[in-house]
Amino acid sequence: MATLGLVTVLYKSDGVLEDFFRSLSIQTYTDYHLYLIDNSSSPATEELVKRLATQYAIPGYTHFQNDGNYGVAKGNNQGIKLALEAGCDYVLLLNNDIEFPNPKLFEEMMDRAVNNGEQVIIPKIMYYGTRVIQSAGGIFINYKGVSHSVGNKQPDGDPYNEPGYHEYAPTCFMLVSRKVFEKVGIMDEKYFVYFDDNDFTYRVSRAGFRLYYMPQLEIFHKVSMSTGGYETYFSVYHINRNRLYFIRKNFKFPMKQVALSWALVTKSLQGLTSYKGERRKALRKAIKDGLKMKTTD
Repeated sequence: MATLGLVTVLYKSDGVLEDFFRSLSIQTYTDYHLYLIDNSSSPATEELVKRLATQYAIPGYTHFQNDGNYGVAKGNNQGIKLALEAGCDYVLLLNNDIEFPNPKLFEEMMDRAVNNGEQVIIPKIMYYGTRVIQSAGGIFINYKGVSHSVGNKQPDGDPYNEPGYHEYAPTCFMLVSRKVFEKVGIMDEKYFVYFDDNDFTYRVSRAGFRLYYMPQLEIFHKVSMSTGGYETYFSVYHINRNRLYFIRKNFKFPMKQVALSWALVTKSLQGLTSYKGERRKALRKAIKDGLKMKTTD
């Protein structure tokens, strides 16, 4: 029987954990081990995890506590390594600011993976409390150096109920087989947060794997619970720095030059017209650092 490891990265996540554990508790598929990688560990969180794991009858878990915030990419890598070392055939990367009310979600996902040989499976992701799509699969727009989520901010409906293959999806819920990690590797920790999923799925797609979209797997995402939204200094800096790094690392001439030019011109104009104060400082620093980051180890 295939074994499954669940990897979630905690960062000041206490307020969302009960809903997350509740979603796990209703699943009919229980042959999994949960790896909680904690980037903001505290005695209170440790006690909360123990209580919720008991209350919701989690079949097995590991609470791995870091001594600081190592970022999402490294946190995921720590969990992936633990799961693979334990012999897991599949790793499910999932945020903890999500809910999934379908009790057969894991069962249907694993059935498709095992019986149809799918190496990566992605769900329909909707904004929490709505039937509005966040992601129903996605594509890369190379000349801009970005990804595009199918259906983003559109009401759910028939166009998003067709299963099929995609080249991009966010990693807030993504099943990945051991074979993919063995061929492609794990996350690039230089990203810290943002664009780590772009980089990973770009490498996965380029290696010949396909992301299979299962629309019946419905996830409800409480977006940006841990970063404060997309317009903070932190987010403006990391999104823009990492976009430039992503382009420089993954693209070749002439697409690299096209995408860099597009990113630099459009973001510079945005900085002049829309950003002020701290956000403008964040953008300037992001551009400077993004152009300097080493693209090889």
